[in-house]
Order: sequence, then structure tokens, then C-alpha cells
Amino acid sequence: MITIQITAKSTAGTVKQIQEVIGGKITERWGEYMLTVNSKYATGNIRFITFDWGVSLLEYEITFHDEVTLIMDTSEYNPIHFTYCLEGYCKHRFGNQTEQEIKTLEQFQSVIITSRDGGHNYGYFPKDEKLAINVIQITRKKFLNKRLNGVDALNKKLYEVFVDTDHDNAFAYYGSYNLKLADKIGAFRKVRNKNGMIRIMQIEGLVYETLALHIAQHEKDNKGDLPPTSLLRSELKIVRSLATKIVKNVAQDYTLDKLSLESGLSQAKLQEGFKLLYARTVTEYIRHARLEAARDYLSNSDMNVSQVVYTIGFSSRSYFSKIFKNKYGISPSEFHANVKQNLEMAAL
Repeated sequence: MITIQITAKSTAGTVKQIQEVIGGKITERWGEYMLTVNSKYATGNIRFITFDWGVSLLEYEITFHDEVTLIMDTSEYNPIHFTYCLEGYCKHRFGNQTEQEIKTLEQFQSVIITSRDGGHNYGYFPKDEKLAINVIQITRKKFLNKRLNGVDALNKKLYEVFVDTDHDNAFAYYGSYNLKLADKIGAFRKVRNKNGMIRIMQIEGLVYETLALHIAQHEKDNKGDLPPTSLLRSELKIVRSLATKIVKNVAQDYTLDKLSLESGLSQAKLQEGFKLLYARTVTEYIRHARLEAARDYLSNSDMNVSQVVYTIGFSSRSYFSKIFKNKYGISPSEFHANVKQNLEMAAL
């Protein structure tokens, strides 16, 4: 068992105190910090970025080689934690709770936690479990001054958390499974821009969007607006993997029957899963993915409309043109011509 005491006043200080125990090296580029470690205690990395509007991003992509307990003293640094486990899981309890009251932050679950001022948060990380955990931390006073002009629009429970700038109350929300958050948080790892300033701006935009999804999830849970589902978390993971496969290879001949046989889920469960996670039937999702791919091809390649139709798996150009115009309000030919014209003007 590894125990790490956190008494830091910032996210940077937190990562530094973790480094002192598990080892590794911290590097920095354009305000993006990365702790990279390959030791007997852990393998992987922890990165963080602190923005000037009271928000910091902390991401774990790491495997601990022993069980780890983080004991976080909230006397000096006590943000609201918006946490999401993209891979693996972790556990949490407040200092005034017993070990029997430990709760699990499960994969794909939206979780919001903040402690009382002067209290303690206990975080528990498993041994030999690959972890991909995204934490957005909000320092309330600074955030309220900079960004949250519409705080009264939040539901009552979350409103009280944001305006509790004296940190008098603890708060813990363990939400429903949310794979829209998984897709959004997965996008953090796909930001490849090497220009430091543009890269940080892209990540900052994703932080905004992720926060919005956490808050929307809490709002829906609080109102009881979430649709009921009989699907297990393992079945939702299968649905997400199928959706990812469709996007990566839109031209394949997908049918509900084939996807059901491939996944082992009934057709009814597939339809339920796609409607729950993507607000579309399976057929609608396939069509949506193909149209998005078509738009990208018309924007970023030399292919003409007929070539695009073939590439994305359609057989009828007239049908493709009809649904493309219905979705984007312009025919594919007109869209392609506009793209070419803009490129020619940019080259002048």
C-alpha cells in the first residue's frame, strides 16, 4: 500500500507531492505540465494545465503497481472536482466517513465532489489497473468572478455548491453512465496540434464542453429526466465500441442484424443503446456517420461527389444528394464548389 499525503495549495503542488512518492520527471510546454513515470510504483503519466479563470485540468493515464491512497487536506486547496473515469475506476470517501462508506467512481460515470474547508478527501486507486481519469477542478471564488455570471440558472443543489465560497459543506454526486462524456474526454487525447498556444486553446475549449456535459448530466438526474434503461454498463460499452467502429469505417455494409450477431446484443438492446447514448436509431446513426464523413471528404480531399458517394458506402448519388441537403441545407455539389472557390481565393 502506498499512501500519499497531499497538503498542496494548487494542482501543480498536488502533482509535485505525488512525484515525490512515485518518482518520475515533470516537463512543461506552453503551460502544459506532464509527470512521466516508469518506476516500481507506477507506469504512465499525469498531466495538468491551469487556466486563468479558476479552472485546472488534471488527467491520469497511469497504472499503479500497488494500491494507492491519496489523503488530500482541503485546508489550503479545496476545489470542486468534476471527475470521469474513461478507463478503470477509483474510490472516494470524506474524512468524516468510515471505510464502510467508501464509494466507487465507476467507469463512464459523471461524479462531482467537494469537501468541507479543513476536511480531508481520501482517494483510492487500485493495483495493476490501467487508469484514464479526467478531473476538472474549479476554484469557486475565482471562477465566479471570471465566468459564472449565470450561476442562478443552475439547479438548486449545484447552485449551492458553486456559491459556497467559504467551503462550509461537503457535496458528492454520483451520476448515471454518460458515454457522451467518454467521447468528449477521449478528444483530449486526440489534440495533436504542435503549436503550443493553439493546442492549449483547443484543450481549453474541450474543458468548457466537458464541464457543460457534467452540469447537464446533474441537471437531468436532479429532474429525473434521464430515460430509464435496462442495459448494463458492459452492454453500453459494447454499443460505444460499435459506434466507434462505424465512424472509423463508414463504408462497411452495416445492418442491424449483422451488428446484433457481431455484438451478441439483441436488436432491441442495440436500438435502446443507440437511442440512449446518441439519440438516434442504429440506422440513423449509420447515416449520420456517413454524412459527416462525406462532408469531411468534400472539404479536405480532391474527390468529386461521385467518388465520395462510393467511398462512404452509398450506391445512389441521388439519394445521397437528397439526405445531404436535408441535413446541411445545401447540395453536395454546391458544397463542394464553395469549398473549391474558397481554396482558390485563399491561394490568391
